[in-house]
Amino acid sequence: MRTLILRRSEVMQLLDIHAAVPLLRMAFQSYSLNRPVDPKRVRSDLPASGEAMLLFPGLNDTIPAYTVKVHVKYPEQQPAIQGVLHLHDLATGSLLVVMDSTYLTAVRTGISGALAADILARSDAAKVAIIGAGVQGRFLLRAFAMMRTIEHVWVFDTNATNAENYAQDMSAELHIPMTVCQSVEETVSSVDAIFTATWSRVPFLSLSMVQQGCHITTLGPDEPGKCEVGADLIQEGLFVCDDRSFAVSMGAVGGVGLTTDVIAAELGEVIAGHHPGRTTATQITIYGGVGLAFQDLIVAWLVYQAAQSQAVGQFIDFLA
Repeated sequence: MRTLILRRSEVMQLLDIHAAVPLLRMAFQSYSLNRPVDPKRVRSDLPASGEAMLLFPGLNDTIPAYTVKVHVKYPEQQPAIQGVLHLHDLATGSLLVVMDSTYLTAVRTGISGALAADILARSDAAKVAIIGAGVQGRFLLRAFAMMRTIEHVWVFDTNATNAENYAQDMSAELHIPMTVCQSVEETVSSVDAIFTATWSRVPFLSLSMVQQGCHITTLGPDEPGKCEVGADLIQEGLFVCDDRSFAVSMGAVGGVGLTTDVIAAELGEVIAGHHPGRTTATQITIYGGVGLAFQDLIVAWLVYQAAQSQAVGQFIDFLA
C-alpha cells in the first residue's frame, strides 16, 4: 500500500477554499444530527511551554475515509501550531495520505468561525473587530470577507507590531479600511461582529463593552482554562457551540465556570433549522468553537481528491 505525502506548499496549492465552505456547512449539520462515533481530543503538556494534541476520528457520512490529526502548540513559535494529518481508508484502515496540517487547520477554523458569524450575525453586519492579529485572525477575516461585504475593520493585539502588520497586510489584500486600536474597549465599541482568536486565560470581553445586536465568534478557548468572553456576556446572549460537551470541558463555557444550561444550540442544529438562531436585531449572539475532527476530514478530502487529479505529491510505502 502506497501512501501519498503532501508538503504544506502542496496543500496550499491544492485546497479550494471556496469549495470547502458549503461542504463544511453541510458537515456541521450532519455532525449535530447524526454522529455515529463521539469525537476524541487527547492532549498532553510538553516541556518548554509546549502542548501536544491528538484529534480523532474525523468522520462524515459522505466521505469513505477518516482522519487522525497530531499537532503541537508552541505559542512563542511561528507558526504556533504545527502538525500532520493522516487520512485513512474507512473500509480498510489503509493510510492514504500524510499531509501537513498547519494550513489545513487555520483554513477550516477560519471558515467555521466565519460561517457561524454569517449564520448568527445581523444581515446588515458590516463593521468588524479582530482581537488577536495572528495567523488565525487573518483566516477568519478572509473567510468572513468571502461571505459578507465588510465596511471597516478595527484591530487589536497585545503586540502592537502584530496589529500594525495585520492592518497593513490585510487592508492591501482585501481592500478594506482598517484601524489599529490601543485597547479591547476601543476595538469593539461600535462594531457589529467581533472575532477573537487569542491565547487568553482571562476573559477580556464583558456585557457592558459590546453593542446590542452584536455577534461574537470566540475561537481561543480550545483547551481547559482558556477563555475570552465573560460569563455575564454568555449568560445574557444566545450562545451556540460546535459541540456541547466540549464547550464545557475545554471551551468558552467551561472556561468561565458555566455549564450546558447556557448553551442554546450547536451550530449544526441552527443550520438544520432545529433552532432559529438569532431572533431579533438587538440580540447578542456568541459562537464558541473548539474545533472538531470532522472539519479536518472535509478539507483533507478536498486536498486528497485534487492531488489525485493533478498528480501532485510523492508516494512512499511505509510497509516496504
